[in-house]
Amino acid sequence: MDLVTLVYAHSAQFPADEKFGITAQVRRAAVSVPSNIAEGAARKSQAELIRFCVIARGSLSELDTQLEIAHRLGFAGATPDLLQLLNRTFARLNALITSLEAVTRTVRDDAAGYESPITNHESRPSHAR
Repeated sequence: MDLVTLVYAHSAQFPADEKFGITAQVRRAAVSVPSNIAEGAARKSQAELIRFCVIARGSLSELDTQLEIAHRLGFAGATPDLLQLLNRTFARLNALITSLEAVTRTVRDDAAGYESPITNHESRPSHAR
């Protein structure tokens, strides 16, 4: 959320004629990051949370690229605070994804070795006649 706030302040410096161009793109990508994390957290499964976190990481990468484009076009130089927060958000999001994937692997591996306490019904006499 802090990243969104900084991006909005930063992109306010862009030329007025870019209001519907790169300004809108940068803001949309920034808002997409926490929005996808929130949507994934509200889903039913860990796999869906991971999927939405990966989408959020894609939006973060898109934002990084768009900020570089804006810088190269001379709209505004990226501030150190913004770049630092962008990098820190990448690191945290990558760590979250890695952690969620590790938990998912552990659960899947545990489930693979799971044996049901229910016995094979064919070895018992049937009561359904």
